[in-house]
Amino acid sequence: MTVEIRPASTEADLERYAAVVARVTPQAALTVAELSAVPDHIEFVNLIAADGADIVGAGVCFNEPRMQDRKGATAKVNVLPERWHRGVGSAVYSALSDWARGHDVELFETSISDDDDQSVAWAERRGFVEMTHELCVELDLTTLNPLPVEPPPGIQIVSWAERPDVGQGMYEVAREAYPEVPGYGEDAMEPFDDWLATDMGGPGDRPEATFVALAGDEVVGYAKFSLTDAQPTVAYHDLTGVKRVWRRRGIAGALKRAQIAWAKQAGYERLSTTNEVRNEPIRRLNEQLGYRPAPGRIFLRGPLAPA
Repeated sequence: MTVEIRPASTEADLERYAAVVARVTPQAALTVAELSAVPDHIEFVNLIAADGADIVGAGVCFNEPRMQDRKGATAKVNVLPERWHRGVGSAVYSALSDWARGHDVELFETSISDDDDQSVAWAERRGFVEMTHELCVELDLTTLNPLPVEPPPGIQIVSWAERPDVGQGMYEVAREAYPEVPGYGEDAMEPFDDWLATDMGGPGDRPEATFVALAGDEVVGYAKFSLTDAQPTVAYHDLTGVKRVWRRRGIAGALKRAQIAWAKQAGYERLSTTNEVRNEPIRRLNEQLGYRPAPGRIFLRGPLAPA
């Protein structure tokens, strides 16, 4: 079978790209508008694999500034299951590699569901090795009665929508929290404006779904969701971070409880989050709040396809 690999450059192409991703990796499903809403400072490409009139695969590569010092980029290949073992994945991987070489990239990082042994083996045959393993847990909201938020004394929990002036304070929390996340620490923290656009200003980042812990006017912690209209019943937890000197006081738990209460009231049916296997404190907190195991994901790093 000969497939044509081309950029998803039109809205129709992006719709077909999104359909492949939604089928192969449902937890990564996004709308066309969300796929297009990439900050200007990030170079990226979306590719589709066409077999005649049929779109049978998709690929993406993000050349993020935080990875440029080690000449790395995030890449992902999706192939419809009925088209496996026909060279589609290899063709997409090769095309992504050609694009990456033109943008000074020398290695790829990717993630694969930890229950997808075939895809992990496919990556390992191409020289990819495991970097980290994130465990996933989920919370069923349909029968849940949320607990009171109950922040510790002296702490107020508000939404970012209520306090739009606290962006710089959240950034200071992130500067402490990001490097401590296992598997993230080697990457440099982006400047404030880039962080605000990339991590806090995407279509899935909503101020009303971001919760901030305040001690007076000092931001001591925050927690945010990543949301998508392509998955209207599921809310994904993003970072939950607390400044070091404010830890072990129950702030993270209060932030999580605020998120659960908001999601329940907003009509979401399920919460999902992944945590690196070594991140014991947040894993223990999630278990206490009633989250239950689901398939996680393995992060791998490997070479570009040969030119």
